[in-house]
Amino acid sequence: MASTPAPTVCLPPTRTPAAARRTALRHAAPALLAYAGVRATGLLVLTLWSHVRGQDVRRALAAEWDAEWYLGIAADGYATELGTRHDANNLAFFPLYPLLLRAVTPLSPLSPASTGLALAVAASLLAAWGVFAVGDHLHGRRVGVLLTTLWAALPVGLVQWMGYTESLFTACAAWSLYAVLTGRPLTAAGLAVLAGLTRPTGVAVAAAVTVTALMSSRRPRALAAALLAPLGWLGYVGWVGLRLDRWDGYFAVQRLWRNEWDGGVRTVERMRQLLFEDSTPESFLLVVTGTLLASVVLFALSVADRQPLPLLVFTGVMLAVVLGSGGVYFPRARFLLPAFPLLLPLAVHLAGASRRLRALALTGAVLGSAYCGAHMILVWPSAP
Repeated sequence: MASTPAPTVCLPPTRTPAAARRTALRHAAPALLAYAGVRATGLLVLTLWSHVRGQDVRRALAAEWDAEWYLGIAADGYATELGTRHDANNLAFFPLYPLLLRAVTPLSPLSPASTGLALAVAASLLAAWGVFAVGDHLHGRRVGVLLTTLWAALPVGLVQWMGYTESLFTACAAWSLYAVLTGRPLTAAGLAVLAGLTRPTGVAVAAAVTVTALMSSRRPRALAAALLAPLGWLGYVGWVGLRLDRWDGYFAVQRLWRNEWDGGVRTVERMRQLLFEDSTPESFLLVVTGTLLASVVLFALSVADRQPLPLLVFTGVMLAVVLGSGGVYFPRARFLLPAFPLLLPLAVHLAGASRRLRALALTGAVLGSAYCGAHMILVWPSAP
């Protein structure tokens, strides 16, 4: 008797990493298009307003305030001495963005300032993709798109398209948190190292990865991630100490910038003055104050919603660092720009709202962001 042939098993073709990335990019496309649309609207309003006022938009976005410091570091390197002048030591600025700028500028046909701006815009798109990925993973595609749109439409969202480090930092933070949520601790730790080399608040990303890794398991990969995550932040702080030949070198630099942690005493005092004593407060400072107060409320809602531990640790440490600082008050809304998980309660609520309410809320947010961004650059006389 002839033997019966074995049935053929048809396995789905294995996707290559490149194909998987293309699929993920198509899935994220609505969020990225929404992000680009929000930021383009803000840029259009800024351009029209600046034309009326006769101000240079490109310089304001690419070569002023912190951007000027990063351009100087990329060109000439870091200071070798502490000095005594206030607000003058460039060791306060973390190295990843100026190092990227220094590496890319010789390959770019653009000026260093325009190259830095292009890097920031590219990083903002990676950040928007990461923000979407977190929202999509936790609550689905609609929430991911809404979360990305809300992040783009923050009052100081224009900073995402300036020669600053917020976009690069948010990209590292968002993808690190996504890696934690999807069970890839070593990838999360590597991205936390990059975040720790980008901004002082990189300690928040490191804390999220380390705490989650230690609480999830005692396996070697988790323990390695817990140890690796803080090395970027610790490495730069340690390097500054060695460069200045004093163990507290980085913190001494921060004191020269009047940026010491006081537990929030000066923050509360400044809020009290603005809200109850100043009869004609600057409108931008009221936006900053409203952003800080809203962030505290949103964190409480995030806790009530039982967000995953890494998100709560990240935003909690971010709030502790930003609100607890005794330094300058006006950039605080910008400092909280990377804390996108705080927007999750709003995104989830809007996802379940009527289409009319959702359209009204998003339209108001986008137009408000466009106005606030242009006012921040063209009217407010100091750094964002």
